[in-house]
Amino acid sequence: MGQSSTEDEPPTGYDSSTQNATNDESRLTITSHSNARPPSSFEIHEVRLPPRVSGLKKLKVELHEIFFPDDPLHAFRNQSLLRKLVIGVQCVFPILEWAPQYNLQLFKSDLIAGLTIASLSIPQGISYAKLAHLPPILGLYTSFVPPLLYAVLGSSRHLGIGPTSIASLVMGTMLGEVVPHIDDPELYIELALTATLIAGLLQFTLGIFRLGFIIDFLSKATLIGFMAGAAVIVALQQLKGLFGITHFTGKMQIIPVLESVFIHENEWMWQTIVMGSCFLVLLLIARHISARNPKLFWVSAGTPLLCVIISTTIIFFFKKKLYMIPIIGVLPEGVNPSSLSKLHFHGPHLGLAIKTGIVVGILALTEGIAVGRTFAALQNYQVNGNKEMVAIGAFSRSAVNYNAGAKTACSNIIMALTVLVTLLFLMPLFHYTPNLILSAIIITAVIGLIDYEAALKLWKLDKLDFLACLCSFFGVLFISVPMGLAIAVGVSILKIILHVTRPKIFVLGHIPGTEIYHSLIRYSNAVRVPSFLILGIESPIFFANSMYLQERVLRWIREEETRIQEHEEPALRCVILDMTAVTAIDTSGIDALEELKNRLGQRSLELVLVNLPGRVMEKLHHSEVLNLFRTKGLYLTVGEAVTDISSSWMSWA
Repeated sequence: MGQSSTEDEPPTGYDSSTQNATNDESRLTITSHSNARPPSSFEIHEVRLPPRVSGLKKLKVELHEIFFPDDPLHAFRNQSLLRKLVIGVQCVFPILEWAPQYNLQLFKSDLIAGLTIASLSIPQGISYAKLAHLPPILGLYTSFVPPLLYAVLGSSRHLGIGPTSIASLVMGTMLGEVVPHIDDPELYIELALTATLIAGLLQFTLGIFRLGFIIDFLSKATLIGFMAGAAVIVALQQLKGLFGITHFTGKMQIIPVLESVFIHENEWMWQTIVMGSCFLVLLLIARHISARNPKLFWVSAGTPLLCVIISTTIIFFFKKKLYMIPIIGVLPEGVNPSSLSKLHFHGPHLGLAIKTGIVVGILALTEGIAVGRTFAALQNYQVNGNKEMVAIGAFSRSAVNYNAGAKTACSNIIMALTVLVTLLFLMPLFHYTPNLILSAIIITAVIGLIDYEAALKLWKLDKLDFLACLCSFFGVLFISVPMGLAIAVGVSILKIILHVTRPKIFVLGHIPGTEIYHSLIRYSNAVRVPSFLILGIESPIFFANSMYLQERVLRWIREEETRIQEHEEPALRCVILDMTAVTAIDTSGIDALEELKNRLGQRSLELVLVNLPGRVMEKLHHSEVLNLFRTKGLYLTVGEAVTDISSSWMSWA
């Protein structure tokens, strides 16, 4: 710490020619060492201010770093006007990047992948519509138009587009708690369509204005707990279909769901239990086989459709004996009609639709970007997070798409065309599909969301992250899905607040035989320097932690003086603050440093600042607090500070 320090590089847009203009001021303002010099073999470097830059340029750089950290315009540099136009069109329509090089070999790979994910998306689409308490046909509609749009606008080659279990669950839960789908199905569908539109507009807005960093508040720990809790609730809800229960609670808490299962024990049907359990075991075995051997991806991808075909065939041929088993029934044929007339922008439930759309949009967006980047990393290409905000991807379909050998987004086009053929000609075949197989497919899908290994890893690495995970998990189980998510986000924000308001401060020691100063706790061979207390600060200094840092430094001084008295060592004369990790400071932090300097001066203790970052040093200079440190108060490294100050003490002696 503090030894390998370098001058801050000026941000993009800074004019290096201003360096010379400020050198004189820097030399005059910052340091003026006494005549006492350390050994000639050791050089004390001059501490300088960063180049002077106008406030407008600083604001421009700050905004650029906030909204354009990936520098999206770098591809336009040093290009002709025509080439810039081509690149601009490709940025808006990524399909134009790979379409000109598309060939038969790529098409063969995409054809196999597209047909494979279509075999998975058809039963999943119907099942997830049921999970959201929507007509099954709407689930197939979402696997037709969205993949076509994504193939044109999306940047991931492997993302499988369509409904997700999490989005379906959250929508069904949030809408169903206020407007039960059984009581008013038309209103429920209108609210669901409106919430979907809101989710899409939210994602589009975040992408256009490059506000994707907002979703970072949903930490990985939060999502692990949330998805696990939601998976448990969803799986238990599917017992209604597996057991053939007619009267079932619409609540999404674990206690009411379990009560509903056992209170209506008289409605259990052994036929649905036997058939549903058999298909569930078959689906779980297929999933396990594909998980153990990714080359057998087609096993888990094709088994859901195979189970649908087998179960439908059984019900069709034995419909007189198995008449009591609930079936899907009649499904409309053809492509989806316009839903504009069904949008709900009036009445008391508009707020509910907006709230549901925002929550669903953020959750689905978080999952989609994470999935897209996962498979992009495996194939060493980049996914543009802001572009991905125009579409949603599901992990199960994306995994199958990747393992099936998809090369481009054309696999989504093939999947959409397959779904279109199904919508136009094959819908009557699903008439006798039993609800129990849909429940089995949903259970198999959501089980994969329970990542206990990731939870154990959180426990080992970060207890606060594990706490956020547990809060999310139990909040979903015992309160509600939205409230569980809100609690988890609250815990994550609390963690940020704790880290910011209570930063780490540690004592540094000298590692013998080197010029390195590091933590006494981490390095057992590091030794204290007599008469010096060297502290490292690992945080910006601003209003939320300035008083804590000041009090904590004074406490360190008090404890060090007590230790010195007990061991009869030389008295403490200098406190060095290693500011390497202090990336920012505000007016409260500046006042705290000034007050600390004055309080230590009253006790005849020197306060020295080491390795100040450029922006921090600039603020101290403008506030004139830097003048308090002009004589032996600023150094580039801890080693230089200790050497120079020790030499001056020796000369005075």
